[in-house]
Amino acid sequence: MSQPTTLFDKIWDAHVVKAMEGGPDAVFIDRHFIHEVTSPQAFDGLRKRGISVFNTQRTTATADHNVPTVNQHLPIQEALSRHQVETLRKNCAEFGIELYDLGHPFQGIVHIIGPELGLTLPGMTIVCGDSHTSTHGALGNIAFGIGTSEVEQVLATQCILQYKPKRMRININGQLQKGVTSKDIILYIISKISASGATGYFVEYAGDTIRSLSMEARMTICNMSIEMGARGGLIAPDEVTFDYIRGRRFAPQGEAFEKALEHWRTLKTDEGAQFDLELDFPAEDIAPMITYGTNPGMGIKVSDHVPNLNEIPESELASYTKSLAYMGLEPGTGLLNKPVDYVFIGSCTNARIEDLRTVAEFVRGKKKAEGVEVWIVPGSVQVSNQAKAEGLDQVFREAGFELREPGCSACLGMNEDKVPAGKYCISTSNRNFEGRQGPGARTFLASPITAAAAAVTGKVTDVRQLV
Repeated sequence: MSQPTTLFDKIWDAHVVKAMEGGPDAVFIDRHFIHEVTSPQAFDGLRKRGISVFNTQRTTATADHNVPTVNQHLPIQEALSRHQVETLRKNCAEFGIELYDLGHPFQGIVHIIGPELGLTLPGMTIVCGDSHTSTHGALGNIAFGIGTSEVEQVLATQCILQYKPKRMRININGQLQKGVTSKDIILYIISKISASGATGYFVEYAGDTIRSLSMEARMTICNMSIEMGARGGLIAPDEVTFDYIRGRRFAPQGEAFEKALEHWRTLKTDEGAQFDLELDFPAEDIAPMITYGTNPGMGIKVSDHVPNLNEIPESELASYTKSLAYMGLEPGTGLLNKPVDYVFIGSCTNARIEDLRTVAEFVRGKKKAEGVEVWIVPGSVQVSNQAKAEGLDQVFREAGFELREPGCSACLGMNEDKVPAGKYCISTSNRNFEGRQGPGARTFLASPITAAAAAVTGKVTDVRQLV
């Protein structure tokens, strides 16, 4: 009788081309996503060595990080952004890779277009030169971010050299409170184990709370695995997964789909399989969450206070006080009713159609608070088109929100959508590092519905009081 195996091990072992004693494994990659930021040097490397892309059919390119989110039909104004996008166009044309460029119906944030197009499937290995590639793991695959030299490695060989990470399982069981979403689940986990608590591990999320979530909610959780130091995160595929994939553009169709289903249904952790670390959290303890500091582990329940100095380990006091100074906050204070200047709803964490529907449902018939600027940035052209088809754009317009065009936008200060220095932004993105949303910008991470509540009240609000 074979030994019980984790889902991670089943997928990894099936993709090892060559195992080296005491060294990394050579792992075959099923799908490689690229964008304009981490690919130029990789293509230069191929050019210098006079070699081509090993398998152009397994690489998909899109422009997302540097693209403007207004007037995308016009040339990009910012010189560096324009150069990066133009370089991606040139490289994809030269090496024969399909590019979902500005104006293409499939363009969008790289981690959003994969699942929605059916390019992301259970049991795959997926990489991209972007840490939030872990998003794809929500469909039951091994997906992780890689560096530029590794992008070149995959382009050249369709394989990558990797040391096998340790395995962790995080179980969430029970009933979530009203107003609590998948974003709150992952912010809660990170607040409990810290921004480095999963370093060296690949995490499987399990439990009846996880199984009760939609596919898009699961993507939000896997997306932020990297924010606790994990190599990636995954969730075993189930009927929710299969229903999501069925009929998508590049997914198997008809008989091929039914045949794929047979394999996908085997993709689960065996009873009795051993993990290097296993953690359990009760769903009932999770509340709407918000970050107060400059890493995603610095999070609290929205009704709690910022930790006092005596609640912080001495080894962390210096970085803690530096973080609070940057954020303009005092130890021991609460964040409730803290005025905000900007609300950003978007990014690869929370810019899917479900996120926009949730926000629209909440703000229907309401107006944004005076003095708050609200940006809604869809994660892809398909999300944008769907939102308009459902009339969500009208709801946002009437509320005074600005619905922009698809891109990474104010998740990171790499395009024109920057939060001004000293201003407070409630953001549905994944990182609150110093300067992440623009030099001097101050970021509170939260769920789309908590962000929407701040947009209409003008301050940090406990959404449980409003739903």
